[in-house]
Amino acid sequence: MGAPALEDAAAGRRGNLFMTAKEIAKLLGVSTEYANSAAGLTQVSAPEDASSDSIVFAQDDRALAAAVASHAGLILAKQDATGDDVRILRVRDPRYAFALCARELKHTSVEAKAIPAVHPSAVIEDGAVMGPGCVISPNVTVYGCVRMGKRVVVQAGAVLGAMGFGYVRGADGAYLLSPQQGLLVIEDDVEIGANTTIDRGALGETRIGAGTKIDNQVHIGHNVVIGKNVVIAAQVGISGSCTIGDGVVMAGQVGLGDHVTIGPGVILGGASGVFPGKTLTGPGQMFMGVPAEPLKDYLKNVARVRRLKG
Repeated sequence: MGAPALEDAAAGRRGNLFMTAKEIAKLLGVSTEYANSAAGLTQVSAPEDASSDSIVFAQDDRALAAAVASHAGLILAKQDATGDDVRILRVRDPRYAFALCARELKHTSVEAKAIPAVHPSAVIEDGAVMGPGCVISPNVTVYGCVRMGKRVVVQAGAVLGAMGFGYVRGADGAYLLSPQQGLLVIEDDVEIGANTTIDRGALGETRIGAGTKIDNQVHIGHNVVIGKNVVIAAQVGISGSCTIGDGVVMAGQVGLGDHVTIGPGVILGGASGVFPGKTLTGPGQMFMGVPAEPLKDYLKNVARVRRLKG
């Protein structure tokens, strides 16, 4: 596709962009009295590795002491942080502010030219579409039915757009593959972990909403629709035709049967299971167990079982 390798993209980042402390403050929506506000900041670092062009963060007093003792050019600390070091920029959530700075500093000429960074070992089929700023890591396979938005990151070994597991059993007991000819649509700012697999739609589409983050070794079946800003941890399995609302959190090893609906903001605890066709709702509500139930009910049942065993 004529896209540069990841190594070239990384080389393009180094020294390509810097921000001043005033620009960082504007990005974070805070004010700064930073004495050397015109100095260039080019990277985020741990305090022990920091140089004068580095941004570091401190979530507590101990971390702040380490940051102040470092060579960092800018220190992101909590709003109630003590000390008069001129490098300190006080923000509501230093860790989140640090991540925002890291993302901003990753903007490169590669992204500006709308050219995805594709590792040479990746396989990108004809017909696949990738928006500006996409990063495709080693040994990724992207089928021709895939449509990616902007800044999609795909880690090593992921397979996007393979045929779904949709078989029909005949009278003689033999299985016949039902048509698997739809699309896989991945919206802006989605990140997909290593060795994760996401199937194309059968006749329609599988869709991953903007801002969703998917961990390693996750499987998402055909015709699944996932909302925006969903977090899915390792070894989750989502069967075909499930619908996942915005802001859902799914911990590791969660399993969903087919045609499950998970409402916006629901939290599924580790190793939970949801039977086919079921619906779970309640923003901020946490579900646990197999079959998954509200956390308070799950804990009551666990206590009952323990009393019976005793």
